[in-house]
Parts: sequence; structure tokens; C-alpha cells
Amino acid sequence: MSTPTPGATQPYYYVPAPSRHPVMVAAGLFFVILGASQWINGQHWGQYAFWFGIVWWLIVLFQWFRDAAQESESGLYGRKVDISYRWSMSWFIFSEVMFFGAFFTALWWARAHSVPALGSLDNALLWPDFKAAWPSVVAGATGSPANVVEPFQTVGPFWLPTINTALLLSSGVTLTIAHHALRADQRGKAIGFMWITVLLGLSFLCVQGYEYFHLYTDLNLKLNSGVYGSTFFMLTGFHGFHVFLGMLMLLFITLRLQNGHFTAERHFGFEGASWYWHFVDVVWLGLYVLVYWM
Repeated sequence: MSTPTPGATQPYYYVPAPSRHPVMVAAGLFFVILGASQWINGQHWGQYAFWFGIVWWLIVLFQWFRDAAQESESGLYGRKVDISYRWSMSWFIFSEVMFFGAFFTALWWARAHSVPALGSLDNALLWPDFKAAWPSVVAGATGSPANVVEPFQTVGPFWLPTINTALLLSSGVTLTIAHHALRADQRGKAIGFMWITVLLGLSFLCVQGYEYFHLYTDLNLKLNSGVYGSTFFMLTGFHGFHVFLGMLMLLFITLRLQNGHFTAERHFGFEGASWYWHFVDVVWLGLYVLVYWM
């Protein structure tokens, strides 16, 4: 959000005019779902419908967000809209907490209950060679009770995950510096540290991409490598997707800063993106400890 333009009168609560954007987004998502469903079922034309829907969806989102930014800069958003945005972002982040909480719970359940149950006396006659160790790649043990999982190696915290941890923590510091600079009306400093933050986020994604390549080619650790592989890639993969989204948020906030948007007093667009980025940082710290160390 930004400060009103001189002479502008803020409405008590701004209600936008009827818009084409919701139905256009729905149309794009229709082609995404239709194309994806046909693509995975062997229909060649499905991939074209899928990518058409993705491009359509992104174009409409760009137009929608641009209109919202223009409404903010023209002084149409008052205190009530500011409050609604803050509550909306808070609930959105809460939903993300529940999302990752489900995957962390799945990891805990597999380690604390499922694997020990498979190694109990009840299953000893069915799978005598199975050892209830996490992950199930200990010497003399099979990768799964039915021996259907290819042998794989686990991944530790050194060195790529630790490098990524340093990158994300550093990005949180640079983002905080940029926020304080904006509040002090030091726009140039804020823009500089925002670009550093975006580059750190991009570096994280590049390191994670290299890590995935190493895991697949050298360690044979894949998504189908038993419950260890599935929980590992679901947690790290979804987190990487959230880093990508957060990096896009920060990139567009940086571009808006360069275009003169936001002021020292009114800048919730900046704050909302920073909330999301700090949330991503916290999730990674939990992931780094529970997945890579334990």
C-alpha cells in the first residue's frame, strides 16, 4: 500500500468496480486442469492446453496485480483496506503453517510409528530381513519390507544444505535492513538491499537444483525411494516452490520501489512480502534440523 496522492479523498472502504479478472483467471485454470489431466493420460494435445492455460493465467494475474497497485497508488485504499490486507496475509501464512505442519507430521509419523511397526514381531515372519531403522538403508537391511525400493544413500547437512541455510538467513538480514531503510525514507538503500535479497533467493534455488541433480545421479535418492525419499522431496520440494514464489514477490516489490511506489509510512505490500519471506526462512530452519540432521 502507498500514501494517497495530494488532494485525493479516501473512501471509508474501497469497493472495486466489477472486474473481468476473476472469470479470466478461472478460464485459465480450466485449461490448466483440462490439459494436465489429458496430458498424463496420454493425450498429446493436453500439453498444449496446459501451457496455454499457464500463460493465460499468468497474464491475467499480472494485469490484476497491476490494477491493484494502481488503485493503491491513486489513494483509494484507506485504513479499513489496510487492516483487511493485514488479516488476509496473516490467515494466508497460517494456512501455510498448517500445510507444512502436515508434511512434518507425516515425517514424524513414519519415523516414530510406521517404520517401528513394520519391524515388530507381528511382521517378523513376513519380512525377516527388514530392520526398523531410519532411514531403512542400514547394513544388511532391505530398502523396504517387500524389497521393491532400489538401494539409495541418504543426504546429510554438509555442505549444500548448510550453504543454503546461510543463504536464506543472510537474505532475512538483508530484507530487514531494506525494511528499516524504507522506514527511514532511504529509498536507494532499500532498493539495493532488496536486490541483494532477490539474488540470495535465486542463489538458494540454484544450489537446491544442483543438490537434486547430485541426489538423483550420485546417491540414487529419488521421490520413489521409500518413505524417506517421498518425505524428503515433498518437504524440500514444496519449500523450494515457496522460495520461488517469495522471490517473485520480492522482485516485484523491488521493481515497484524503483518506480516510486511505497512511502516510509505506508508500505504494506512490502511488509506482506517480508512476512512471507521470514516464514519461509523459519520453515527451512525446521526442515534443516529435522530432515538433514535427524
